[in-house]
Amino acid sequence: MTKWVVLDIEGTLSATDQVLVTLYDYARPRLGPWIDEHADDPAVAEAVAQVRELSGVDGGTDELVRVLHGWMDADRKVTPLKTLQGLIWQRGYAQGDLVAEFFPDVVPALREWHAEGTKLAVFSSGSVAGQVAFFKHTTDGDLTSLFEYHFDTVNAGPKREAASYLKIASVLGADAGDITFYSDVPAELHAAAEAGWQTVGVARAGEPYGDADFGPHRTVRAL
Repeated sequence: MTKWVVLDIEGTLSATDQVLVTLYDYARPRLGPWIDEHADDPAVAEAVAQVRELSGVDGGTDELVRVLHGWMDADRKVTPLKTLQGLIWQRGYAQGDLVAEFFPDVVPALREWHAEGTKLAVFSSGSVAGQVAFFKHTTDGDLTSLFEYHFDTVNAGPKREAASYLKIASVLGADAGDITFYSDVPAELHAAAEAGWQTVGVARAGEPYGDADFGPHRTVRAL
């Protein structure tokens, strides 16, 4: 039995539309006001500086928002965008505007793994703050106690690079072979396997990677 299960979110635990439609639509009109209202927040100031550096934009909030919206339209996994979205979503969940929903098989599987002594972690492109808020406010209640660690592209690195999985294994204090990664994205599974992890492809009907070629990775339709 694997000692650690590390899980992707979008397309694996929760429908892609919940992120690309529900959460994105919630964040989109709030990005500009959030930047203006939280200009003194170090996390926001750093994110704004990163947006300027990556885009070359030196104008005001409206210009920054145009860049952020463009990244959202292209579903770019850009760190400052994820930081700002995560902060907005965190408040949205806390206020009750947002509630996380999962595929029907997910919560029973999480609870069974946890009860069996398997340790759980998350590796998602969404910020850690956004992840924690997501699992805290769900249709099944607060699930944060099920997870030991949360990883994103800031504290781990890009999801399609083996180095990120090596870094996570080091933080977990686990041998690579004792970790199993579940994801719906073949390229992420390839990177995890390159780092020595066990891998499981999650091919859910109707999801963007539902009919993808998962190659050598064991593939399931549900957890």
